[in-house]
Amino acid sequence: MVSMCWKCGRAVTAGNPIGRSLACDSCGTDLRSCRNCVHWSPSSYHECAERVEDEVRDKERANFCDHFRLNPAFRVDHAAASSSSDGKSGAARAAFDGLFG
Repeated sequence: MVSMCWKCGRAVTAGNPIGRSLACDSCGTDLRSCRNCVHWSPSSYHECAERVEDEVRDKERANFCDHFRLNPAFRVDHAAASSSSDGKSGAARAAFDGLFG
């Protein structure tokens, strides 16, 4: 399976290990970030599936986390998903927000 940038969805061509200074060839986003990690879990403590004591505050910037492993599966950014071109996701989100807003 090909690893992809969490932000733009382009294939990551860099080999392992992913250094802190590496960025996506397409959009320039830091590759060694929480958002590109296999342990990224928004519903977990500190948004990480690993047991980490110190929170990484900016999940989209490069960091020194020892648990980092490049995620082999692309995870769609929820903000991008809600503004998809087919309109279904955006319409569903608007209907949901209308229930509680």
